[in-house]
Amino acid sequence: MSLTDKPAVFADGIMDASVHYGVARITLAQLGPDGKAQPSGQMMVPLVQLPAMANALAALVRQIEAKLKDAPAQPGAQAGATPAGEAPAAMPGAFTFGGR
Repeated sequence: MSLTDKPAVFADGIMDASVHYGVARITLAQLGPDGKAQPSGQMMVPLVQLPAMANALAALVRQIEAKLKDAPAQPGAQAGATPAGEAPAAMPGAFTFGGR
């Protein structure tokens, strides 16, 4: 079974989280057309794995921040729009981490 056989869930944030019987149940949310959060799925993680997952997400954020810091200035950026000596960050269209 490949990863493409698994359902994908888009989430803008976390709506709710609880722990029952050693399992963290995290209700994922996405913004609806009215701008309000709506449940989009649930992620269930054994508590013993939760710190490792949280650390992996924090590491991903640090890698993205480093990538943005090293990104070239956006084309068409106006001079003086950012503090002196700082280039505005440009988000690349796509990139991967973790050896893929």
